[in-house]
Amino acid sequence: MIKFLDLKLQYESIKDEIDAAIRDVIATSSFVGGPYIRTFEGEFAEWTGVENCIGVANGTDALEIAIEALDLPSGSEIIVPANSFIASSEAVTRNGHRVVFADISPEHYTLTPDTIRAKLTSATRAVMPVHLYGHPCEMGPILELASSAGLRVIEDCAQAHGAKYKGKKVGGFGDVATFSFFPGKNLGAYGDAGAIVTNNRSLAERMRMIANHGRTGKYDHQFEGRSSRLDGIQAAILSVKLRHLDKWTAKRIEVADSYIEELSGLAGLTLPKRQEWAVQVYHLFVVRTEKRDQLAAYLAEQGISTGVHYPIALPKLAAYNHLGQGQEVMFANLADESLLSLPIGEHMTTDDVKLVASAVRSFFDSKRGL
Repeated sequence: MIKFLDLKLQYESIKDEIDAAIRDVIATSSFVGGPYIRTFEGEFAEWTGVENCIGVANGTDALEIAIEALDLPSGSEIIVPANSFIASSEAVTRNGHRVVFADISPEHYTLTPDTIRAKLTSATRAVMPVHLYGHPCEMGPILELASSAGLRVIEDCAQAHGAKYKGKKVGGFGDVATFSFFPGKNLGAYGDAGAIVTNNRSLAERMRMIANHGRTGKYDHQFEGRSSRLDGIQAAILSVKLRHLDKWTAKRIEVADSYIEELSGLAGLTLPKRQEWAVQVYHLFVVRTEKRDQLAAYLAEQGISTGVHYPIALPKLAAYNHLGQGQEVMFANLADESLLSLPIGEHMTTDDVKLVASAVRSFFDSKRGL
């Protein structure tokens, strides 16, 4: 059995560190607020290369708080990629704004300057580059376009911890950036957790207040906010795992390189393409094939787990029928029927990769792949 994700094996590799961190939090009763939160926020800000980090309860909260803090005019249009998890778009709507879906690159599955430009209107106030599957967006031209159009830039880095555009880590390009630490992420907690980062100090202060009932001091509420806290146990766990993240990322890249070497030139299968300006951290290794469901079933028979990210493009979801973009001719609306995620992670050995690649080749060499 080759698992899509093996969090138990990951835990066992750092068990002593994790167990000690959890014991320390319990021994000091630092469950909400306290030193473990401040420590992780400082470590993650330094690792990401930004000045401010605010720990919150999850990645969706991070997006909602970030958008709220920008204080855009009610009903503003925000451009979001048509292929992403719904958190990217629902954060826009739940802030009283209008989602506008833009197409993505068929090579790296992220927004491009051209797809953004095609959706600009007089009501556009922000754009959300989602660094999907671990591949960064082409931030240089996107920032130039945003500047010329007067747009705020919200980076969604939920799947891209450590990804780089031209040598600089994602998270420090836009006005604000958000991260998810859902357990399955490259840097994952043992429950829900998230963070917001920014180089704007006043924006950071406002977001911290929004996440803490609109206050800076106890019972001193400047406005109505919400409760969205990163708890002490999750912060301590994340501090431990952050120390191992670069090593785990290098292993993911090694696995991806092996897949590309083993599967290149296979008719009927499209591999992800890493741009020369990018460091892709491979949260997911996504291929395309018209025989997606058949291939997934065949691999399952061989004991190989796969995933689909995502089976329904966002514009085609019932939640967005009112926008009328489900029938638009765009790559994202067509590709959702062919996307398949192969297993990837630091849990995989060289033999595992060869076994998966061999099974994929066997499928296409047989009549099943015709």
